[in-house]
Amino acid sequence: MKILAYGVRDDERPYFEVWQKDHSDVTLSLTPAILNSQTVNEATGCDGISVLQTDPIDDKIFDRLSRENVRNVSSRIVGTDAMDLKTAKRLAIKLTNVPAYSPAAIAEFTVSQLMQLLRHTRRFEAKIRQQDFRWAPDVSQELNQQTVGVIGTGRIGRAAIQIYRGFGAKIVAYDVYHDAELEKQGVYVDSLADLYKASTVITLHAPATDDDFHMLDAAAFSQMNDGVWIVNAGRGTLINSQALIEALDSGKVAGAALDTYEKELPIFNHDLRDQKIADPIFNNLLARENVLMTPHIAFYTNVAVKNMVRVSLDHNLSLIQTGTSEDRVI
Repeated sequence: MKILAYGVRDDERPYFEVWQKDHSDVTLSLTPAILNSQTVNEATGCDGISVLQTDPIDDKIFDRLSRENVRNVSSRIVGTDAMDLKTAKRLAIKLTNVPAYSPAAIAEFTVSQLMQLLRHTRRFEAKIRQQDFRWAPDVSQELNQQTVGVIGTGRIGRAAIQIYRGFGAKIVAYDVYHDAELEKQGVYVDSLADLYKASTVITLHAPATDDDFHMLDAAAFSQMNDGVWIVNAGRGTLINSQALIEALDSGKVAGAALDTYEKELPIFNHDLRDQKIADPIFNNLLARENVLMTPHIAFYTNVAVKNMVRVSLDHNLSLIQTGTSEDRVI
């Protein structure tokens, strides 16, 4: 059996090597190149491939894989937005993802970012660099006094709720699908409008769907409390970025922690030092002292990386051996 892993980073290699030692009957090859029209031929002769990328895997690439009889594809991330799933299904290509590599990693990150917002750490860092060591006027808020509105109560949302409760915050939540235990606890509200009205903090843990596109737009912000805090480590398209800028300007939003951005692909995970970023909305947000911008790193821990590699390879091997696997998308 032969498996090729595309887009392998140096931090992933040790976990690939551990998996290989435990599966001596598999020939595992690694390449730092992503899967595209120039590299798809490297999969010739393989039984399956593992991928990690947000660059498109279009109909032409799936067609090439099919012609090479490579019909087992395992993504090391949860998102399949960039993949032409209709073509893959038509060609009988099986696809798996890793829906939960470390919910705790993302949940912990969102809470730590909110704490920085409440404590104005970016403003104080800027003042200190100027040797201004005064406290005022940047008085902080306490997390135990907040009402945190959690949108999306899947694995990550539930992990975040547990941490927020540890700080003594009040929780309200909204999800189309209710978790049975949270339902018993009475945290769900009936609508997003109810959540906006009740919350001093709103944290997004919803998927990127057509229904969720620009969930937080001008109309949504208008229903929120003045001085609300926004945290987004879900998907960039959940927020209309221009509407967020206007809400920040008006004071409706006191600050935002953004680990995702709706037009992040040409920016995040690229070395753009000494280059001008031609995105005025992104630049506007990046320059603000009350906005914490990070390059989609909430997931990025050693535990998550290990699970992304291990689970992806386990799924791919299962597809090869049995024709199916857990977390099968198609």
